[in-house]
Amino acid sequence: MLKDLFHKRKYATIPSERVERPERAKRDIPEGLMNKCPKCGNIQYSKELEKNLKVCSSCGYHFKLNAIERVQMTLDDGRIFEYDTDIVSEDPLGFPDYPDKLRKATEGTGLRDAIITGEGTIGGFPVVIGVMSFDFMGGSLGSVVGEKIARAAEMALQKGYPLLIFSTSGGARMQESILSLMQMAKTSAVLTKLHEKGILYVSVITDPTFGGVSASYAMLGDIIIAEPNASFGFAGRRVIEQTIQQKLPDNFQTAESNFQQGQLDKVVARKDLRTVLTKILDMHTMKGDAAYGE
Repeated sequence: MLKDLFHKRKYATIPSERVERPERAKRDIPEGLMNKCPKCGNIQYSKELEKNLKVCSSCGYHFKLNAIERVQMTLDDGRIFEYDTDIVSEDPLGFPDYPDKLRKATEGTGLRDAIITGEGTIGGFPVVIGVMSFDFMGGSLGSVVGEKIARAAEMALQKGYPLLIFSTSGGARMQESILSLMQMAKTSAVLTKLHEKGILYVSVITDPTFGGVSASYAMLGDIIIAEPNASFGFAGRRVIEQTIQQKLPDNFQTAESNFQQGQLDKVVARKDLRTVLTKILDMHTMKGDAAYGE
């Protein structure tokens, strides 16, 4: 018969659990394998991003660095002789949940507080360095941060080494109230001593830097540098807009805008920063051995 000329198709019944298999068997992307640029949306492998110093290869956006990453990228061989590793924050005002937040910040970052200080070399030139870390309670300025900066500056004064501070902060640490605000005066006073002795202080502003930090040591450098598009100022954009009841320009408080207004000496891409710092240190030594206290 005509129907026998054609092979019968056989259909297999797929169990219900196998129908769901593609959804359940979808391969999970390991956490941290990829990174999405918050500016242009470009997705990059984390390893490639690290090779590019955590700068987006598509738009040049500079990702935030923690203090340890910054030390590794800046100092020769990524080596630092760290100062004051035993200083930790207390809870002098009995602020609710502050000790718990400090503990979580320490566990999450591996840092004792929002700054690392110490000494090392850049291009062979010795420096005393302080590097803030935004991932520790927003890089907030508390008693420990202020004390470590003051001690680092005193060490630079004693050794005659240039002082270099990388700033990033949301402002003063509210859990320490007036004790936090006092650090602005303390750090400014000790930096004045460096100025009087002719010892170089270079301030590098990274994204973001606001509040008490921008109103004190971040803006007191003999030379002030910022990374591209780093936002910094005293009050934040939203607060200012609400106060003046006006819309601010898109580039307001960016490094480029502040440079045009004369608040910076230079905007330097991360890939060029070590080279620029080395040149600055080299020129500083050419002024005479007295610059190094000899």
